[in-house]
Amino acid sequence: MTEPLIRDDRANGRLEAFEEDAPVGVVVHFALDAEPHALVAVHTVVEEEHEGKGVAGALVRELYAIAAREGVAVVPLCSYAAKWAERHPDEAPVPPDEVVRAAKEQLRATPELW
Repeated sequence: MTEPLIRDDRANGRLEAFEEDAPVGVVVHFALDAEPHALVAVHTVVEEEHEGKGVAGALVRELYAIAAREGVAVVPLCSYAAKWAERHPDEAPVPPDEVVRAAKEQLRATPELW
């Protein structure tokens, strides 16, 4: 499989994967308001016909790469992102506990984030 084109639609909290200009997957995320800032992954979806092709992994890998470039943590509240992080500890640093707590609090306070 060729790597999908990934676009960061930060304004809408979406990291989207495309193949031939068609959307094939997304990681829904939000930026943590509290200091220290973080990107919080809350949901990963891949179109059924593209499952098993590495799309979700490419999306989560890119989310971690974006966070690394910006010097912020990733909080993987999404079950897929959490499993991916466990399998790739060299690419997915564990976020500090206080950042995870703040991310969960922000999500509880604003469930429309996902």
